[in-house]
Amino acid sequence: MFLIGVPAAISIILFLPHKHHLAANITVIILSALGAAEFAGILKKQSHPIGAVEAGILGISGPLAMTLAVSFGFTNQSVSIIFIAGASWLLVSRVFSSENALKDTTGRVTAGFAVMMYPGVFMTWIVRMTRLPRSEMVILIYLLIVFANDSAAWAAGLLFGKGNRGIINASPNKSLAGFIGGLAVSTLIGLGTVFYIPEVFHSKQIPSPVAGIILGFLSAAAATLGDLGESAIKRSSNVKDSGNIIPGRGGVLDTIDSLSLAAPVYYTSYWFLFANA
Repeated sequence: MFLIGVPAAISIILFLPHKHHLAANITVIILSALGAAEFAGILKKQSHPIGAVEAGILGISGPLAMTLAVSFGFTNQSVSIIFIAGASWLLVSRVFSSENALKDTTGRVTAGFAVMMYPGVFMTWIVRMTRLPRSEMVILIYLLIVFANDSAAWAAGLLFGKGNRGIINASPNKSLAGFIGGLAVSTLIGLGTVFYIPEVFHSKQIPSPVAGIILGFLSAAAATLGDLGESAIKRSSNVKDSGNIIPGRGGVLDTIDSLSLAAPVYYTSYWFLFANA
């Protein structure tokens, strides 16, 4: 699946840039819907009930609103309007329900707000990247940093992680060697971008190599924490995988957990270090 997914993502970014990467934005919306539905399934095991379809609709509120603004010229206020609509629905949807249905209102509202935020709001920052100058290169480096972090962490853990696993209870199979390997490779990628793509990754505020190192390190750290955060959620609910839609990877949420948390960190870091220079 990795060998198919990565080339597919790169192809969408490079060959379908129309309307501020509408194809990529639609992909983000779909992944957010599926990830939110899986998250709802995990929350249900903790007695926080919300249906998968409803969760999927709530989960796309962020990326859908941002896509309307970026690709179709809607006002940026559409983001706030859609969020308010979703939040209002959660608050009033059980007002006229039976007494038995009212008993789970608190858990339902809690779950509803959770699936609105994760992974959708985090994934919204990928859509925001599509309106940056040279957005195709910005997004590709983001994907490269996250995918390289995951791959290098796996390889380093396999080779050098035998005696240093179990340091984090949320994911005891992960090793210190893996964490270091992933961070190191992604940091090097961040450094390399300033030399190979200087027209996109040039900083006027601090030396560009330092900015590249910061970008790579912070984005990789966020990707690692995103993976660990989802592991903690699954572990608390005694769930091994968020789903089984992707052979060999588990669920959609298992696949985009690193991408989700890394997206706002990468975007913000890039904006302050390079785009706003």
